[in-house]
Amino acid sequence: MSPASRWRRRLGGFAAAGVLGVMLAGCSTVQVGRNFSVQAFASRVVRGRTTEAEVRSWLGAPGSTGIVVQSNGERLTKWAYFYGQGTLPRLNGAHLKMLEVQFDRHGIVRAYNWSR
Repeated sequence: MSPASRWRRRLGGFAAAGVLGVMLAGCSTVQVGRNFSVQAFASRVVRGRTTEAEVRSWLGAPGSTGIVVQSNGERLTKWAYFYGQGTLPRLNGAHLKMLEVQFDRHGIVRAYNWSR
């Protein structure tokens, strides 16, 4: 077999593998973040009493953190938890939810909200 024939054969094999990969990816379920129960969180948390340590023990480390500055200048620490799941390529049946928890400078829950 000539070198050109071997090269074409390898290229054909790579192309077939690529097409198979795209086909499998088209049916793949993707997941982002770690799943959590908003209902379980809401049943445990008490504004003005629950601590950062308690929230971390229930939900683990936050997916992201930040600062919220209130209109009166007070700065609150914000933790965000998120979870998303769907099927590629159009995310058919996508399920998305996010929980945001805000703590005062003492690490006590001041506010929280979620969306699903």
